[in-house]
Amino acid sequence: MLVSIHKTFDREVSIIIEPILLTSARVLTHLGSKAQTNATGFFFKRDHRLYLVTSRHVLIDQINGHIPDRIEISVHSDRANLANSIPFSIPLYHGTKRLWRQGLDSAGEIDVAVIEIQESTFPENVAYTAFTPGHLAFPGDAVEVGDSVVMIGFPLGFHDTLHHMPVARKAMIASSFGFRFQGRGYFLTDARTHRGLSGAPVVTKIRKGNQPLADLPWYLLGIHSGRIDVSSRDVECDETLGLNCAWYADILMTLTANTF
Repeated sequence: MLVSIHKTFDREVSIIIEPILLTSARVLTHLGSKAQTNATGFFFKRDHRLYLVTSRHVLIDQINGHIPDRIEISVHSDRANLANSIPFSIPLYHGTKRLWRQGLDSAGEIDVAVIEIQESTFPENVAYTAFTPGHLAFPGDAVEVGDSVVMIGFPLGFHDTLHHMPVARKAMIASSFGFRFQGRGYFLTDARTHRGLSGAPVVTKIRKGNQPLADLPWYLLGIHSGRIDVSSRDVECDETLGLNCAWYADILMTLTANTF
């Protein structure tokens, strides 16, 4: 747990911050000096290398003409006072070479991307929490339809603007975990979601009796991509399905492999 200083009207008090809230960062996309969109990303660490994970369409969406050249995240620059935050810019290209990694499988493109962050360029007293391979849940693990999950992110960019913290949205597993829904590498969640949550981690609390994972006792199940709808829906009579796709998080083992 991280202890931070919180200012009240007449004094300062110490507050314990849940580490899951420090896994996610607000992602702002830019083309030159022009801000474009906002989304969510989260930190993943493997073999002492740090990555930011988000949805691929956040970094490039050629169909909709979205081709940013850099992203910007807010990082907590003072572990003792989370009200202190600075923007951290991450280029997406070196010349014409893209700097992020994305994946393919037999069904086509996977809407997940990772970009490496040189941890040495972070502020010295930076506060963040990263998932690791030990947090991954794999198809076949004890995750069932109807299980409660949480998405940590920035719906419509909404967040605690004083402490630069994301919010949590409750969801549930809506398709068989482990099965590739309609042959694609994702499963479904049932949740109220908005733009800006793309790239959010989909997590579930480690069950009592399971081996705790350091100071972050959560399983990382997937990466939220977006809402799913049906083309035959009557927009005047039928509400949206309220279903979303989340790409299986085990793709991160491929995307962060040194031999990629």
